[in-house]
Amino acid sequence: MVHRVAVIGAGPSGLTSIKACLEEGMEPTCFESSDDMGGLWKFKAMSEPNRASIYRSLTINISKEMMCYSDFPIPSDYPNYMHHSKILNYFRMYADHFKLLKYIRFQTLVKSVRKAPDYSRTGRWEVLTEKKDGHEERHVFDAVICCSGHYTYPNLPLKDFPGIETFEGKYLHSWDYKGPEDMYGKRVVVIGIGNSGGDIAVETSRVAEQVYMSTRRGAWVIRQVSDNGLPVDMKYNTRFVHILFQLFPINFFNWFGEKKVNAMYDHTMYALKPKHRLFSQIPVINDDLPMKILSGAVIIKPNVKEICGCTVVFDDGSTVEKVDTIVFATGYNYDFPYLPKKAMYKSGHRVGLYKHVFPPTLEHPTLAVVGFIHALGAIMPQAEMQARWVTRVFKGHKKLPSSQSMIKAVEKDTRNIEKSYIVSKLTPLQVDFVSYMDEIAGDIGVRPSLLWLFFTDYPLFKRVFWGPVTAYQYRLMGPGKWEGARRAIFTQFDRMYQPLKTRKLEPEQPSTARRLVKMSLTVMAGGAAIYYFHTRNPDVIPTLLSNMRPQRV
Repeated sequence: MVHRVAVIGAGPSGLTSIKACLEEGMEPTCFESSDDMGGLWKFKAMSEPNRASIYRSLTINISKEMMCYSDFPIPSDYPNYMHHSKILNYFRMYADHFKLLKYIRFQTLVKSVRKAPDYSRTGRWEVLTEKKDGHEERHVFDAVICCSGHYTYPNLPLKDFPGIETFEGKYLHSWDYKGPEDMYGKRVVVIGIGNSGGDIAVETSRVAEQVYMSTRRGAWVIRQVSDNGLPVDMKYNTRFVHILFQLFPINFFNWFGEKKVNAMYDHTMYALKPKHRLFSQIPVINDDLPMKILSGAVIIKPNVKEICGCTVVFDDGSTVEKVDTIVFATGYNYDFPYLPKKAMYKSGHRVGLYKHVFPPTLEHPTLAVVGFIHALGAIMPQAEMQARWVTRVFKGHKKLPSSQSMIKAVEKDTRNIEKSYIVSKLTPLQVDFVSYMDEIAGDIGVRPSLLWLFFTDYPLFKRVFWGPVTAYQYRLMGPGKWEGARRAIFTQFDRMYQPLKTRKLEPEQPSTARRLVKMSLTVMAGGAAIYYFHTRNPDVIPTLLSNMRPQRV
């Protein structure tokens, strides 16, 4: 029976894993190598070794209602797209509310996780940790949850850029970027067009002499602000839209989505158009990049061919001279160096985990990975769902299939991912947010039943079906049911509107003249319709009128 659980990492995945353990009556111990929780959301002026790092101006590109945990809404006065400092505050409020801090051992590095001598009988693990002062300790746990994330090891592929050793300026990875202070008056080349690359190009263009953005494949760029000013994810990430994606071919949605995106700014004209279709890869979410391209502050270039001193040569033969700084926004490698090499199963480019959580080849289901997932959605609700499932498996409420069945499922997932998405060594996996959340929720027994809601609570059904797929939906029923879930769903748009109510406006009263104009237009339209009908059917209206006259006896 699992009782003591080691949680590695106190980021958003680690915090929700601690809480899930407590809900199932287990005793978690979380090991965090830094002096604070929050994972990559902690801003650090000087980067710690092997820790992801963020830049000073970072604002999340997922709205607050779509990123919060399922039973702890983000305060209504917080902006919809939050600065990283507010996200960290939210994590602290979450940890304080559920009393999680006492289970975290800060400044404690996990050096290794190995099978205990009695593993074959008990499934237990031996965890070696090291304190800041170098003191090592060995612990034995019934189970281990790895929450160390995948934005930990910067990918700096210098060998792919011939001549980089001759570069006379400064180059750095986006992991080391903190702000544009060193870019004033400089000529900057940003390599990579992901979300970090787009943010850095936009920010540095405000102070640099010129910014060039090099991309190998191009990218689809969408806005955070959607129709009527709504956050784009609250507008389109709905169950209704998800069902449409199941009913119609993906090529239809690629055509429709690309047409809508190009209506905002033609990706061919802006030199952004990628080689892949819109839904084959997570798009770049950036409202400012197109304007920076239009104003000439950012110039899009193809892939870098070579570097000669301070000159950068591109694949099309064009060059940029007197380059001062190169920023490599080239992603991250992932690894679990503290785990035994044989613990992980390899499938294609990715670590093969059953439902992206459990290693399929282990004898006992007492090792899990939480938060190692990639979708067009926030990690917080996905990691929370994984943690709820993991702890129920640990407690024996849910059983996993045989090792052979799990390996088959992993290989099938890999084929489906490679068929549906553009994958590589750096982006080895991608899932559909709603499909994945519903799949894990079904295993737990918390997936909302639309049919049941339709017959028992139609007002709630409308909000679950037509509204955004927020995490509250997975607290309406089943294990871990939260009594506040229904109210949270009914008030989610209130919390979205609240931070925008910064200026009191008098409700607009319709004037008499406006009413008369509307009435006149209605009468004119009705009269025109009757006249049009009468000219083509001259006998119908007189007949109807004659039938309406009272008959005399």
